[in-house]
Amino acid sequence: MNLEKFRQSLPIYSIRHRLIAEINKNPTLILLGETGSGKTTQIPQYIYGSHSHMKGMIACTQPRRVAAITVAQRVSQEMNSELGKTTGYCVRFEDCTSPETKIKYMTDGMLLREAISDPLLLRYSVIILDEVHERTVHTDVLLGIVKSAQQKRSTNKKFHKPLKVILMSATMDVDEFSAYFNKAPVVYLEGRQFEVDVFHSVQEQTDYIFSSIATIFQIHKTAPVNEDILVFMTGQEEIESTVKTISELNKSNGKLSPMLVLPLYAALPSAKQLKVFEKAPSGCRKVIISTNIAETSITIKGIKYVIDSGMIKGKLYTPQNNLELLKVHKISKSQAWQRTGRAGRESSGICYRLFTESEFESMTLNTVPEILRSNLLSVALQLTALGIDDLINFDFISKPSVEALTTALNDLELLGAVKKFFKDNNGTENPEPVSKKRMISFRYELTEMGRKMAHFPLDPKFSRCILSADKLGCVEEVLKIVSVLSVDSVFHAQTNTSNKRDQAEAARQKFSSADGDHITLLNVYKAFMANKSSSKEWCQENFLDLKNLKLAVDINKQLKDICTKNSIKLTSSSNDSVKIRMALISGFFMNAAEYQKENEYKTMTSRQTVLIHPSSVLFNSKPACVLFNEIVKTNKTYMRDVSVISSNWLMETNPTYFKSKIKNLNDYSLSNLNSNIR
Repeated sequence: MNLEKFRQSLPIYSIRHRLIAEINKNPTLILLGETGSGKTTQIPQYIYGSHSHMKGMIACTQPRRVAAITVAQRVSQEMNSELGKTTGYCVRFEDCTSPETKIKYMTDGMLLREAISDPLLLRYSVIILDEVHERTVHTDVLLGIVKSAQQKRSTNKKFHKPLKVILMSATMDVDEFSAYFNKAPVVYLEGRQFEVDVFHSVQEQTDYIFSSIATIFQIHKTAPVNEDILVFMTGQEEIESTVKTISELNKSNGKLSPMLVLPLYAALPSAKQLKVFEKAPSGCRKVIISTNIAETSITIKGIKYVIDSGMIKGKLYTPQNNLELLKVHKISKSQAWQRTGRAGRESSGICYRLFTESEFESMTLNTVPEILRSNLLSVALQLTALGIDDLINFDFISKPSVEALTTALNDLELLGAVKKFFKDNNGTENPEPVSKKRMISFRYELTEMGRKMAHFPLDPKFSRCILSADKLGCVEEVLKIVSVLSVDSVFHAQTNTSNKRDQAEAARQKFSSADGDHITLLNVYKAFMANKSSSKEWCQENFLDLKNLKLAVDINKQLKDICTKNSIKLTSSSNDSVKIRMALISGFFMNAAEYQKENEYKTMTSRQTVLIHPSSVLFNSKPACVLFNEIVKTNKTYMRDVSVISSNWLMETNPTYFKSKIKNLNDYSLSNLNSNIR
């Protein structure tokens, strides 16, 4: 079937004229289109075809980069044009567009970043927010930004062209979205979903990884080899380990057909992600082990079987103790149906759910929006950078708690990114609080430092570290550390044999620093760059992850470019560890902990009992005071990415904040801490 015939066979084709009429008639349209209807690829083309004279671009946002890239590739192919010309894409670290681009697929985060410099989104005539049911933080914030831009452009005569907004999904609460956009009309689209047989587990599974592997081999022994398998799991480490196990088990059994086992997760470089779309060699079955990145928008040809673990890794934030955790938990019913649909894109399929029918019935109907369970520090910075000085009353579709928003704003103030202005009943503003009787409100305004922080596509704490490194003369070193921390672990976990574990530990000792994990990661990055010509062999010898290190190098390049554009000199401290750790403290001073007893620490902010994670180079040490990047909770609560610091450094960084925090720690000086501070 040629491309034109394929397009005409899509369910959306028969109502294309009605769709265009509805888009022309309404400022906002909600499109509930079943999987396989063709909405993501066709609607931008229909709009472009009927409005070719339109000056502004058509933006179509996706929650994930792999979807933005692959859909753009497909549409440019259908339009018989070179990718990056009429149709292009823009994702983090990659912009494949040109002045000719009219249809632009992009991640929601990239459109949000554009809004910082263009709050009214004047470059666009139509904005399509796809897969809005996923309710990522970026999507929820974008809904508010796009709604505001649409209202301002419709009432201001300067802007001759109003902004059209289209919301799309296969599963969403249409009433909630319609009400949010002033009773926007809803159009329902039938899909081209083939029948999928769903089988639930007879009994509850205690180990979904083992069950997934067992199910894969059951299928592999009986099903035709050209029928591929998609398995849903939770994260990179789990996926990479499963890929390795399946590959080795299949190779060890000479009677089985070969398998091409491929990972798919967000941190995987684009080139590696795109391998899942390539056809497997003849006589070989393709098995893809993926996170929820494969739930929506993308179609992987050849998938006949889906194995759904029923689990996902998501954020959970508690503003009371300012603690954000990544926790594996059950999916929602809507996610389960999205996963099931991956088996019926091209023909009938089968979905094996590794949970019982009663477990499915007990699942929540929809996923809790990410914005209600996340640290809002980045959101607060982005919105303040957009000129929104009253976040408490910002028009969120799902409003976060006042406590979560206030915590984020207070933390930004501590980081020096915003300044609070108080207003009295006379309308006078003052940077200092006035009498309680007279004070009626306050607002936050971005500082010069905050403006620079907003240019970095990073957690504001990392951005603050980079700006402090500029003053301390160690930008090169801090950028390298931040780049490595922006990817998943660069160390390969060795769990197969004690001999391999010992070898991996011995290799790691070559990079270890008594100052902690941050300097250790810096040593790894520098050694990798020094051995780049033989990086594959070198990484194998040292049990390091080549993919993640290459991605860290790409991120480092991007961050250097942002520094250059913002007049931040790429200085080097010649490995002055104290300066580097001082720079890290400026962003993470709220993540400090003091030693108590029996290897336990207490965080200085929430006084929570924590331990140093076993993966840390400081696991067997007992430094008096440490800095950490994050807390993870399993059966115990651990600090990850830990460095030795001095309490004096904390006092130097933010004396007001720490005056009440450091209670139990003795007043060590640098000379007293020679055994711990290097």
